[in-house]
Amino acid sequence: MSESVSRYPLEWPAGWRRCRSRRWGKFKSEGKSITVSVASARLEKELAKLGARNATLSTNISLRLDGRPRSDERPTDPGAAIYFTFKGRATVLACDTFTDVADNIAALAAHLEALRAIERYGVGTIEQALAGYKALPADTAADWRSVFGLPKSGPVTKDDVDREFKRLAREKHPDVARDDGAAMAHLNRARDYAEQELTS
Repeated sequence: MSESVSRYPLEWPAGWRRCRSRRWGKFKSEGKSITVSVASARLEKELAKLGARNATLSTNISLRLDGRPRSDERPTDPGAAIYFTFKGRATVLACDTFTDVADNIAALAAHLEALRAIERYGVGTIEQALAGYKALPADTAADWRSVFGLPKSGPVTKDDVDREFKRLAREKHPDVARDDGAAMAHLNRARDYAEQELTS
């Protein structure tokens, strides 16, 4: 998943509503407004505590040489999306509630912290909480059988997926399709979802 999701520019998950009326952020660090760097560190810490794997943070902030988002940019679209694998399942959470990217990243971290609290209180599990998100069409690539034109049910092999991926990649590659690469990124994500399901 991490290789097929764009870290920059923002790859907003399909089906997730966008916020129409954003508000000023409330997240602080040492009494000041939180920075992208501090918010990203909080998010990484929460992902590690959750046991998430293959995490990719996607925003409209360009990347530093070390691959992390810069702290000196304020894009007009402040949304942030975190794509990750949790217990073998592809998962995505996204936030654009706040006017600043740093606050939206911090909100994602706070949300993950709240999800972990569910198990501490013994009322439910994180899997149960995340199941609610799975009802949303978070990423249409997750329906990989449709993307590759394969039967909705019945046996499908990795060779079947590879064959269809190669066929479609010839059409969707940015050099052929003459687009921004979104179609090819979608195809790559579908292959990632297929591999996760077929190997789990």
